Amino acid sequence: MQGPLWLSDERHALCRRSMYNIGMAANDRNDPFRRPSSESDYSLIEFMREYPDDAACLDRLWRDRFAPDGHTADCPKCERPRRFHRTKTRTSYTCDTCGLHIHPMKGTIFEKSTTSLQLWFYAMYLIASTRCGISAKQLERELGVGYKTAHRMMKKIRTELMTDADDEPLSGDVEIDETSWGGKPRHAHSRAEAAAFREAKSTVLGMVERGGRVRARVIPSRRGPALSREVVANVNPSAMIFTDDWVAYKPLRGQFLDHRIINHSTGEYVVGAVHTNTIEGFFGNLKTGMRGAYKKVSPHYLQSYVNEYAWRHNARREGKALFAQLLARAAGS
Repeated sequence: MQGPLWLSDERHALCRRSMYNIGMAANDRNDPFRRPSSESDYSLIEFMREYPDDAACLDRLWRDRFAPDGHTADCPKCERPRRFHRTKTRTSYTCDTCGLHIHPMKGTIFEKSTTSLQLWFYAMYLIASTRCGISAKQLERELGVGYKTAHRMMKKIRTELMTDADDEPLSGDVEIDETSWGGKPRHAHSRAEAAAFREAKSTVLGMVERGGRVRARVIPSRRGPALSREVVANVNPSAMIFTDDWVAYKPLRGQFLDHRIINHSTGEYVVGAVHTNTIEGFFGNLKTGMRGAYKKVSPHYLQSYVNEYAWRHNARREGKALFAQLLARAAGS
């Protein structure tokens, strides 16, 4: 919004902030902005201004991956920094000296995709701006693409941008617990049938640093060495671990700095600092969110959905907008 002609841009901005601070109704109908009182870390209006078309999205990838100033990048053919310009007939940038083309989308989840780059960015914005996720059907309606396209986009974002496979092992005080996923039996006439149904359900193993990161893995069974193997692979040996009294955790004794156990079977849930409430709270958010957004999840894709919730939990601790973090991962993939 343009200010009065006799005011400079700085003076106009100061006046506008003053009007807002003293509670006056600033006329921002034609120039909306995110209010300081909003819980949003990145609003739709900001997204629309930054990425109005595919060209703006491609320029963001180009700057993040090759040329921070938008013009100068290392040319592999010239073997030195050169000036580049945007190619008019393709999604690339061309060296002014040798004519080499660099494609910013190559090596990312956008490579070889015929879907608009702006729709890819908008899909990441929608996923990052929701608290409990968004289904592929809802993404289909939002983007105006087919269901197969929406599902493929969601799968790539979850499996390639939300993975923590290369992250450092968890350390410090680490709580560990497991839970089942798969609904309730329809026709369980006895305890044995109910127990058999529970054993057949998918098992999710959760590990969380107190005050830190969470990691979740879908494992074949809550029994046997599969559970212990995942804990050893994802938790630093110098950590102190906290578990309940489930027998499958017994092999972990001696493999970590210390192993504290809370006896759930006797009705104990908190004894001083010994508890598993943090990881159980994560499981509560995971199950509530997934039931609300997705209703039912196939065991084949369960790990990717669990990755999404673990990533969202961890990303909120970084202090940056979730969309910005997701976009940085896409540019670095």
